[in-house]
Amino acid sequence: MLPDTPRLRSLSRPECIALLVGASVGRLGLSIDALPVILPVNYLLIDGGIVFRTVHGTKLDAATRHAVVAFEVDEYERDGSAGWSVLVRGVASETTSQEILAAARSRGLSSWALDGSADHHVLIDTDVVTGRRFGF
Repeated sequence: MLPDTPRLRSLSRPECIALLVGASVGRLGLSIDALPVILPVNYLLIDGGIVFRTVHGTKLDAATRHAVVAFEVDEYERDGSAGWSVLVRGVASETTSQEILAAARSRGLSSWALDGSADHHVLIDTDVVTGRRFGF
Protein backbone atom coordinates (compact mmCIF):
# COMPACT_ATOMS: atom_id res chain seq x y z
CA MET A 1 0.00 0.00 0.00
CA LEU A 2 1.28 3.49 -0.88
CA PRO A 3 1.78 6.07 1.86
CA ASP A 4 -0.71 8.96 2.00
CA THR A 5 1.93 11.65 1.63
CA PRO A 6 5.10 11.69 -0.40
CA ARG A 7 8.43 11.19 1.38
CA LEU A 8 10.75 14.17 1.39
CA ARG A 9 14.51 13.85 1.75
CA SER A 10 17.43 16.23 1.57
CA LEU A 11 19.95 15.73 -1.20
CA SER A 12 23.71 15.67 -0.73
CA ARG A 13 25.93 18.17 -2.53
CA PRO A 14 27.09 15.53 -5.07
CA GLU A 15 23.45 14.60 -5.79
CA CYS A 16 22.59 18.29 -6.27
CA ILE A 17 25.53 18.86 -8.60
CA ALA A 18 24.57 15.81 -10.67
CA LEU A 19 21.03 17.16 -11.06
CA LEU A 20 22.38 20.61 -12.05
CA VAL A 21 24.59 18.98 -14.69
CA GLY A 22 21.62 17.08 -16.09
CA ALA A 23 19.39 20.12 -16.59
CA SER A 24 19.74 23.11 -18.91
CA VAL A 25 17.17 25.71 -17.80
CA GLY A 26 17.07 27.30 -14.38
CA ARG A 27 15.50 30.27 -12.64
CA LEU A 28 17.59 33.19 -11.46
CA GLY A 29 16.24 35.00 -8.41
CA LEU A 30 17.45 38.51 -7.70
CA SER A 31 16.26 41.86 -6.46
CA ILE A 32 15.32 44.89 -8.57
CA ASP A 33 14.58 48.05 -6.60
CA ALA A 34 14.20 45.94 -3.44
CA LEU A 35 11.57 43.69 -5.06
CA PRO A 36 12.13 40.02 -5.92
CA VAL A 37 12.32 38.92 -9.57
CA ILE A 38 12.71 35.43 -11.00
CA LEU A 39 14.02 35.06 -14.56
CA PRO A 40 14.60 31.91 -16.64
CA VAL A 41 18.06 31.26 -18.09
CA ASN A 42 19.76 28.54 -20.08
CA TYR A 43 22.91 27.54 -18.23
CA LEU A 44 25.83 25.17 -18.00
CA LEU A 45 27.84 24.02 -15.02
CA ILE A 46 31.44 24.91 -15.91
CA ASP A 47 34.37 24.41 -13.52
CA GLY A 48 31.97 24.11 -10.61
CA GLY A 49 30.08 27.35 -11.33
CA ILE A 50 26.79 28.14 -13.04
CA VAL A 51 27.34 30.08 -16.26
CA PHE A 52 24.74 31.77 -18.45
CA ARG A 53 24.74 34.32 -21.26
CA THR A 54 22.95 37.65 -21.12
CA VAL A 55 22.67 41.13 -22.65
CA HIS A 56 22.98 44.48 -20.90
CA GLY A 57 20.20 44.83 -18.34
CA THR A 58 18.92 43.32 -15.12
CA LYS A 59 20.99 40.14 -14.96
CA LEU A 60 24.23 41.79 -16.03
CA ASP A 61 23.61 44.68 -13.61
CA ALA A 62 23.32 42.17 -10.75
CA ALA A 63 26.55 40.49 -11.87
CA THR A 64 28.53 43.71 -12.08
CA ARG A 65 27.36 44.58 -8.55
CA HIS A 66 28.46 41.12 -7.36
CA ALA A 67 24.96 40.62 -5.98
CA VAL A 68 24.01 37.56 -3.99
CA VAL A 69 21.45 35.69 -6.08
CA ALA A 70 19.40 32.53 -5.91
CA PHE A 71 19.39 29.97 -8.70
CA GLU A 72 16.86 27.14 -8.80
CA VAL A 73 16.38 24.09 -10.98
CA ASP A 74 13.66 21.48 -10.58
CA GLU A 75 11.74 18.69 -12.18
CA TYR A 76 8.48 17.06 -11.14
CA GLU A 77 5.82 14.62 -12.24
CA ARG A 78 2.65 16.40 -13.36
CA ASP A 79 0.56 14.24 -11.05
CA GLY A 80 2.57 15.42 -8.03
CA SER A 81 3.89 11.95 -7.21
CA ALA A 82 7.60 12.79 -7.41
CA GLY A 83 10.08 15.54 -8.05
CA TRP A 84 13.23 17.32 -6.98
CA SER A 85 14.51 20.84 -6.50
CA VAL A 86 18.04 22.24 -6.21
CA LEU A 87 18.74 25.72 -4.86
CA VAL A 88 22.06 27.53 -5.25
CA ARG A 89 22.74 30.74 -3.37
CA GLY A 90 25.86 32.58 -4.41
CA VAL A 91 27.54 35.68 -5.73
CA ALA A 92 27.02 36.55 -9.38
CA SER A 93 29.81 38.14 -11.38
CA GLU A 94 30.56 38.77 -15.02
CA THR A 95 33.26 36.41 -16.19
CA THR A 96 35.85 37.08 -18.85
CA SER A 97 37.83 33.92 -18.10
CA GLN A 98 39.01 32.61 -21.46
CA GLU A 99 38.75 29.03 -20.18
CA ILE A 100 35.12 29.48 -19.13
CA LEU A 101 34.19 31.34 -22.33
CA ALA A 102 35.84 28.64 -24.47
CA ALA A 103 33.97 25.91 -22.56
CA ALA A 104 30.68 27.79 -22.97
CA ARG A 105 31.26 28.14 -26.73
CA SER A 106 32.37 24.55 -27.24
CA ARG A 107 29.38 23.21 -25.31
CA GLY A 108 26.90 25.43 -27.19
CA LEU A 109 25.65 27.64 -24.36
CA SER A 110 22.76 29.66 -25.75
CA SER A 111 20.85 32.51 -24.20
CA TRP A 112 17.23 32.37 -23.13
CA ALA A 113 15.01 33.50 -26.04
CA LEU A 114 17.66 35.76 -27.59
CA ASP A 115 19.18 35.55 -31.03
CA GLY A 116 22.83 35.30 -30.04
CA SER A 117 23.28 38.95 -29.09
CA ALA A 118 23.83 37.89 -25.47
CA ASP A 119 27.55 38.49 -25.44
CA HIS A 120 28.12 38.71 -21.68
CA HIS A 121 28.65 35.66 -19.48
CA VAL A 122 27.61 35.56 -15.84
CA LEU A 123 29.11 33.15 -13.33
CA ILE A 124 27.40 32.16 -10.07
CA ASP A 125 29.50 30.46 -7.42
CA THR A 126 28.07 27.26 -6.00
CA ASP A 127 29.38 27.45 -2.45
CA VAL A 128 25.86 27.06 -1.01
CA VAL A 129 23.87 24.26 -2.68
CA THR A 130 20.85 22.51 -1.17
CA GLY A 131 18.28 20.19 -2.62
CA ARG A 132 15.29 18.02 -1.88
CA ARG A 133 13.62 15.08 -3.54
CA PHE A 134 10.12 13.82 -2.88
CA GLY A 135 8.20 10.78 -3.95
CA PHE A 136 6.18 7.85 -2.71
